[in-house]
Amino acid sequence: MSADRYRPLMEITHRPPISFVEGSGDWLVDREGNRYLDFVQGWAVNCLGHCPPVVTVALARQSARLVNCSPAYYNEPARELAAALTARSCFDRIFFCNSGAEANEGAIKLARKWGLRHRAGAYGIITFDHGFHGRTLATMSASGKPQWDRLFEPKVPGFIKVAYNNLEAVGRACTTETVAVMLEPVQGEAGVYPADTRFLQGLREFTRERNILLIVDEIQTGMGRCGTLFDHERAGIEPDIMTLGKGMGGGVPLAAMAATEAVACFEPGDQGGTFNGSALMAAAGLAVLEAITAPGFLEGVRSRGARLRQRLEALSAKHHLGEVRGHGLLLALNLQQVNATDLAARALKNHLLINAPRPDTLRFMPALNVAEESIERMVEILDRLLGEAIPTPSH
Repeated sequence: MSADRYRPLMEITHRPPISFVEGSGDWLVDREGNRYLDFVQGWAVNCLGHCPPVVTVALARQSARLVNCSPAYYNEPARELAAALTARSCFDRIFFCNSGAEANEGAIKLARKWGLRHRAGAYGIITFDHGFHGRTLATMSASGKPQWDRLFEPKVPGFIKVAYNNLEAVGRACTTETVAVMLEPVQGEAGVYPADTRFLQGLREFTRERNILLIVDEIQTGMGRCGTLFDHERAGIEPDIMTLGKGMGGGVPLAAMAATEAVACFEPGDQGGTFNGSALMAAAGLAVLEAITAPGFLEGVRSRGARLRQRLEALSAKHHLGEVRGHGLLLALNLQQVNATDLAARALKNHLLINAPRPDTLRFMPALNVAEESIERMVEILDRLLGEAIPTPSH
């Protein structure tokens, strides 16, 4: 297929000349009718797979009633979704938006507003090496991606980056100008590196002692992805601010920033957004939340995650690869000397979609209700490709 067909689209990433036209569950279909097994799912966006009936039905019903009345007015789906989220978390207030980057931008703004009120204008935020918080100027500034150091200068000031899982480094970086610590419970874009449970607990204790905020970026880890509704629950902590996105809408653009009552200090005019909290997107989000909090669903995520981990560990042992990292259905396999980017490209030719966030790492983000036969099919293809990529030792 000629690449000229896609020329009107701006180049923002390397995309193969394939156009998808249909999706169902674990599978995508291209213009030529070829089927692809999808273990990327929009970078953990399609938490219930492609076109899940609970989402498509909710969208159809809501679109016939009310799509958007603007954030200047309340609407019932947004109110219901906010109430459902606060009922299932330690947070009291919800700000809806369209993307994880926008949610994180809002969290940064809220922390600085709180610092102005309660910390004599403190505005600095400690973030972490290799972290990823989005692609706005502020969230890029907060991120710790080395290749972004000189991109789109000048950056937004006020972010100090320290080593992940290192509480002493956080202590050394904290000053009177520090207002918050912000982190991902699992660094997904960095290659799926989880925060230690003791580190998360230590951060919560440290931030309370210093009277600064703890912000958890659960854009990728939240909404059941790691086997609990929110991944910070595994550490038994209660952050001050949390951001959600990706899987929150089951495929549609929906994100949120959640905050406790003590921190929710925005005043009218401080924050907003034309499409934020639209009735249509909120209806989809409510359908997703009800599905993943239904009895037995999260237990199923943990079970499927354990099965996928077991199969990946078996592949690693067979082909002499590295560790399997992550929680639930956010997992990574270290390939050691095998080039992950090349392997993902070869997988695409075999109608399997997998992601290579680093040259030595594959990341797996299937639907939370991924079928067992899909896991087995993925492993079968990967096993064959690894066998072709790794030379057999001569005797």
